[in-house]
Amino acid sequence: MTYDFDLFVIGAGSGGVRAARFAAGYGARVAVAESRYLGGTCVNVGCVPKKLLVYGAQFADEFEHAEGFGWTPGQASFSWPTLIANKNREIERLNGIYRKLLVGSGVTLVEGHARLLDEHRVEVDGKIYSAERILIATGGWPHVPEIPGHEHAINSNQAFFLEELPRRILVVGGGYIAVEFASIFNGLGAQTSLLYRGDLFLRGFDNSLRTHLHEELGKRGLDVQFNTDIARIDKQADGSLKATLKDGRTLEADCIFYATGRRPMLDNLGLENTSVSLDDKGYIEVDDEYQTSAPSILAIGDVIGRVQLTPVALAEGMAVARRLFKPEEYRKVDYRMIPTAVFSLPNIGTVGLSEEQAREAGHEVKIFESRFRPMKLTLTESDERTLMKLVVDAKTDRVLGCHMVGPDAGEIVQGLAVALKAGATKQVFDETIGVHPSAAEEFVTLRTPVN
Repeated sequence: MTYDFDLFVIGAGSGGVRAARFAAGYGARVAVAESRYLGGTCVNVGCVPKKLLVYGAQFADEFEHAEGFGWTPGQASFSWPTLIANKNREIERLNGIYRKLLVGSGVTLVEGHARLLDEHRVEVDGKIYSAERILIATGGWPHVPEIPGHEHAINSNQAFFLEELPRRILVVGGGYIAVEFASIFNGLGAQTSLLYRGDLFLRGFDNSLRTHLHEELGKRGLDVQFNTDIARIDKQADGSLKATLKDGRTLEADCIFYATGRRPMLDNLGLENTSVSLDDKGYIEVDDEYQTSAPSILAIGDVIGRVQLTPVALAEGMAVARRLFKPEEYRKVDYRMIPTAVFSLPNIGTVGLSEEQAREAGHEVKIFESRFRPMKLTLTESDERTLMKLVVDAKTDRVLGCHMVGPDAGEIVQGLAVALKAGATKQVFDETIGVHPSAAEEFVTLRTPVN
């Protein structure tokens, strides 16, 4: 049978664009359908604009610290509309780059909502396209629990388009999105409370990092309340919001922001017209090669619910393109030693196993840990402290995990991820000469285990 395309990609996010571009570069006839914005969540309502807001929130600290170095800054003022307008301009620029990347690669861009008619045909705005293979890369969408009054709350997509900075805001959630946005709003001057229903946020991260970050956020005036959840939200006559908590207390705010997880974006996708199966959490089931239960349909990225990070989706997209159209270069994605960062204030950077994960996996471990005041802050009134931690296998001397809370943690841990990926031992760390004076050198000067 002759098809219109060799590969039809639904979703122009990071993974979909990478798969499409590489497949086209290998000589395949490729189309991409996108109904919202080019670049997906990360570029438009995720990691890119969020990092820009984090940069904005850091300036309050910079102005304060400058005095310790002899500067006499003037009276600073902040304009949320200016920050958002400049952010929007940058995102529009990136949208244009994604468009040029696709079209320049020979990919056919179809702008509209794609719906599967069967396992080889896709309909977009009434027009039908056929393809030998279809790749689903539609990503995820914020989930807000349907409590009474949930319509008065906002999600992470909407937070990027608020017309003004709320004076008082409640951030609900315990994952990295909640922690990051709480840091942003707090840093920009909003009276911020972070509410989490569990005992401690950032479940799955090393416990030392979690407790250390909690302490540091408290120093910055962020109100963190654990074992707390909202039962209902009521809008007041003056436009403010009243949150009634499950323990009976009430909190008032101008904005309530939910960051309580994301769901796979499968709305009106037409999966019922195919044999694609979903798992018990609603994600598309795939094998190790991203093949669904339908022979002609594949899926990657957040929609399969594995490691929901942009670089992972990029790697999955490349793997699909290579396996289908350049098999001699194909290699499976290695999900071990994936570095990640939480752009809270201060930052978290981490790669490898946490102490808890290492022990659960049966490793006998040595823990090396250091807490210190960053050199940049020694001439200031700030009492912020940095945490660095190594988790080492006591038998093999291999470094199993590397964790940090402090300025530029993500930048530092990226380099260490290469070492861990290569199987570096603690001896290799010890024999590596540090960059002095720097915070990063602490990772190669940790000598005495704390356990």
